[in-house]
Amino acid sequence: MTSITGRKAMALMALTGGALLLSACGGSGGLFNRQRPDEFAVQRQAPLVVPPDFALTPPAPGAPRPSDGSTSQQALDALFGPPAPRSGVESSVGNKAGLAAPAIRSTVGDPATNTVAKGDITRDIIAAPQGDGREAQAAVGSN
Repeated sequence: MTSITGRKAMALMALTGGALLLSACGGSGGLFNRQRPDEFAVQRQAPLVVPPDFALTPPAPGAPRPSDGSTSQQALDALFGPPAPRSGVESSVGNKAGLAAPAIRSTVGDPATNTVAKGDITRDIIAAPQGDGREAQAAVGSN
């Protein structure tokens, strides 16, 4: 007799749980009549306005789109602005230096390329660890 009572109790609990879960799906307040914010009332909609420039002409059908350049160039211009004109000193140095050899990267990486030893200080500067310099130490000595 206890097994029939236990089954009825389990069925009644399942029915009650299902009714509670379904009541949360209701449209009028939901579970426990909780108030929810209205996401459309957060910001007021601005009215539509006709643009003031009526002198624009519509594009010709089939004409290519006018573009100012690639999208990456437009992004760079938006972030950093247009290229700045070079100063007189910078132009002079660039003119005196000339153009780099086309295969300079291959020539520098070649083990047969003759190099000049610049000394211990240059070697130490190049071999210095990366970072912001908080761990840097200065050593004073005579050479």
